[in-house]
Amino acid sequence: MVVPFPAGGTPDILARLLGQKLADFLGKPVVIENRGGAGGSIAAEAVARAPTDGYTLMMGHIGTLAVNVGIYPNLKYDPVRSFVPITMVARVNNLLVVNPALPIRSVQELIDYARKNPGKLNYASGGNGSAAHIAMVAFADAAKIELTHVPYRGTNPAVTDVIAGHVQLTLTGATALLENVRSGKLRALGIAGPKRLESEPQIPTIAETLPGFEASQWYGVVAPAGVPEPIVQRLNTEIHRAMASPDIVAALARDGAQVSVGSPDEFRDYIIKEIARWGDLIKRANIKAE
Repeated sequence: MVVPFPAGGTPDILARLLGQKLADFLGKPVVIENRGGAGGSIAAEAVARAPTDGYTLMMGHIGTLAVNVGIYPNLKYDPVRSFVPITMVARVNNLLVVNPALPIRSVQELIDYARKNPGKLNYASGGNGSAAHIAMVAFADAAKIELTHVPYRGTNPAVTDVIAGHVQLTLTGATALLENVRSGKLRALGIAGPKRLESEPQIPTIAETLPGFEASQWYGVVAPAGVPEPIVQRLNTEIHRAMASPDIVAALARDGAQVSVGSPDEFRDYIIKEIARWGDLIKRANIKAE
């Protein structure tokens, strides 16, 4: 199972949780291979060219399977045609956080401050065109505010600099932030999902201030196009079984994520809708890859 990002991030964590269960259910070892670069495009291109025997899978996500289409003009794979979708596996709510030194304690206070000080608030992301970058552009667009983007090479250094106060805020996956929120190193303002987290019910949704706003990250397994249907269905069945394991459900819930599985067709339809949704925003905001 190829993970198109370095070890330690949410795709890697999900792949390792899932891989361990699949190895037990299928009776075959599952090797996790981290292959980062170009927003996940390098790994995706390699998987698209892999043999169609069902032994090469990719833990795809919103970036590799939707956002990259609008970011990279010469993408060497097609998220819809180059892969056969197996199933979505999880959704991870983005969380809007600020450095505690900033005198802002709610989404509305952030919006009010940004309107009075256009461009003076700096936000961190894991890079130009990253899921965090796109989510914050969507937030600024919905709130009609101007923020300044500071891209980093990965989520971890971006979060580290928000904690240090070099930048003031970020909007990225809750799994990368909740530990620091709980320890007081970051202040949570709002969840970008449709409802509050069960593990942190005191954090409001951004939609409670900006009705209808949602910008969650999602993850799912794909294989090279051409994998036979019986293999696709077997993998779908076993991944559903794995993601229903109580320990996986509990681990994801603790970190602000939810198991989300479905059929291959449902996953394909969702990818197509997400390509259109984010492609429109990327075009309007004139977002370019690094």
